[in-house]
Amino acid sequence: MDRNIRTVDDVLRLMDSLFARDADRWTADAGSWWDGFYADREKPVPFFVAKPDENLASYADRGLIAPGRALELGCGPGRNAIHLASLGFEVDAVDLSPSALAWAEDRAREAGADIRFHHGDIFALTTAELSGPYDLVYDSGCFHHLPPHRRVSYLALLDGVLAPGGSFALTCFASGEGGMGSELPDAAFYDRGGLQGGLAYTPESLRRIFSDLTEIELRRMHDEPSDSPLFGEPFLWTALFSRNAEKDA
Repeated sequence: MDRNIRTVDDVLRLMDSLFARDADRWTADAGSWWDGFYADREKPVPFFVAKPDENLASYADRGLIAPGRALELGCGPGRNAIHLASLGFEVDAVDLSPSALAWAEDRAREAGADIRFHHGDIFALTTAELSGPYDLVYDSGCFHHLPPHRRVSYLALLDGVLAPGGSFALTCFASGEGGMGSELPDAAFYDRGGLQGGLAYTPESLRRIFSDLTEIELRRMHDEPSDSPLFGEPFLWTALFSRNAEKDA
């Protein structure tokens, strides 16, 4: 009989185990699901395009973010990390999938972008590997693949790496008409033992989860045409928050 629970991390790992059949989607030691997902680079997946998110480009164009140190969580094939590097950011980019990172590295070489890529679970990488503080933390599609209890870990990660006065930007599945992802309540995912392809969020839930940060902008992603130089799909929310420099100084 095992009685091994004594820390918060022990509780989180126990709750992780309830999602065993979805584990390949977000745990570092079971990355084969994402490897298979990224294996075919010609697969018609919207975000496989070599274009940055339209909201990310817009933040830079409007002066809402400025070059500094950037961390991308769940970088996939590297399209946003490469764009940040082109803007003058010093970029660290993390993903679970070696296949995704190999593709990202190929793209970065072709673009002449100097990016530090890291393989692993965003909650398991050490501070030596992700040596914050970062002026920008960017997440395009990682957050909505986390089980509800891992929001605790996610907020702790942000608190540890985001610089005072820094920016946090997010794209995630939107609930409601035209949205994508599951709108089940949090408790239902534990009953079902799976994430149903990802969690959809409302603006109110995002504001509540990230209430320690200051909201700059929260809107649907613009629908970009196929010939646009930017990526945009309206089934996603885009959000930009900032950390209070005075409070955390």
